[in-house]
Amino acid sequence: MQTQLFIDGRFVPSLSGETLATLNPHDNSVIADVSMANHADIDRAVAAAKAAFPKWSNLAAAERGRLLLKLADAIEANADRLAHLESIDTGHPIRDTRYLDVPRTAATFRYFGGMADKFEGSVIPVEQGFLNYLTREPVGIVGQVVPWNFPLMFTSWKMAPALAAGNCVIMKPAELTPLSSLAIAELMAEVGFPAGVVNILPGLGHVAGQYIAEHPEIGKVAFTGSTAVGRKIVQASSGNLKKVQLELGGKGANIVFGDANVDAVVQGSAFGIFHNQGQACIAASRMIVHESIADEVLEKFVALARTIRIGDPLDPTTEMGPLTSRQHRDRVLSYVDVAREQGGRVIAGGRSPDNAALANGCYVEPTIVEAKPTDRVSQEEVFGPFMTVTTFSTDEEALAIANGTEYGLGAGLWTRDLQRAHRVAREIHSGMVWVNCYKRVSPGSPFGGVGASGYGREMGFEAMREYTQAKSVWVNVDAQIPPYFPR
Repeated sequence: MQTQLFIDGRFVPSLSGETLATLNPHDNSVIADVSMANHADIDRAVAAAKAAFPKWSNLAAAERGRLLLKLADAIEANADRLAHLESIDTGHPIRDTRYLDVPRTAATFRYFGGMADKFEGSVIPVEQGFLNYLTREPVGIVGQVVPWNFPLMFTSWKMAPALAAGNCVIMKPAELTPLSSLAIAELMAEVGFPAGVVNILPGLGHVAGQYIAEHPEIGKVAFTGSTAVGRKIVQASSGNLKKVQLELGGKGANIVFGDANVDAVVQGSAFGIFHNQGQACIAASRMIVHESIADEVLEKFVALARTIRIGDPLDPTTEMGPLTSRQHRDRVLSYVDVAREQGGRVIAGGRSPDNAALANGCYVEPTIVEAKPTDRVSQEEVFGPFMTVTTFSTDEEALAIANGTEYGLGAGLWTRDLQRAHRVAREIHSGMVWVNCYKRVSPGSPFGGVGASGYGREMGFEAMREYTQAKSVWVNVDAQIPPYFPR
């Protein structure tokens, strides 16, 4: 595995020699010591990107796309290695990294590889005698900060559209989970990406992440992470007024109407909250269920939660692995005390598993809590296998509860009533809404939120717009200059 910084096409140690151990959350054993970037390393990477940008941005779009397609092929050829790295570094079960994370990563690079030479400008109808056309130009050097919950997948979400549009990239993976991003860098070098086009520098957020946001020669920063850190990114970026794209926290409302298919609700909601141990900004963390079916839904949901197989993420039968770090496990468990202090009732989980084989790991049982909409556990992002349940009696009450947080990333609803589905989808304050499903994503479908969940969009044509700037060109096609002072 690669453990050094990737700068100007080569793996190199940090100038300071500083490293940080990346741990396996299954047992907290050390996987490797990984180089940590500081300001001088980022300056080196920016210089390499600056030198590479003119040639890369002027390269035929089809050629940039060809390299992205080759990378997608290389990812699929190395699927087992990448899945293994992602599982030991994040705790994500191997069945998910192998069949979801790696294929989605390859699909994203392939989608934007095909997009590179199909992202068009436009002609604007203006007065006779003039031609006005719009071109889309790359921003230049973009900084990207990737979180620890889906590092492999988010590397592709951020990097693929930026490269397809002709930008050069300075990426900082999370210090907790850098291994799969560095493996992607290795594959990029193998398939022929020019030196300096991509630079990947693991580092501490308050050191490397902050400096990327501040750097005067970086024209854009794209960040995925907590809302609190997102606000700091905006402040740090103000020096050169760089473009900012934020994909931040969420508190996903999952509304279950009285006419819903209960079995579908239970299965879909379990995936929505327990996939990747609930460590997802779009997790279905608030179930808002109609009082007429609340008992049935809750009985079946709790029964399913108690059967989820928790264990070593490398075991192919494991359905839920450990959280990514001890610190985060302790934070998630602290919300159990918060819930009880505010009168909530823990009806499942709320503790680490009573299993000696898992004692050294970062495990938390699937947790379900009955809580009021105003309780902290219903308002704050727990970011774990922790779901609150609240009941409602009218559609208006359900919408008020759903929209009653500062977040607006993802939301779901379950109903057989098509008119209700469209009406509620329109009225939910959220960047994404799922109807009779939850947590579906595609490289072609815009991903992002509103409110405290950030702004800007990953994926699809929207992502290409995020990584380009519009230029308006006016041409006097009649070659005449109208008189300003007619005589």
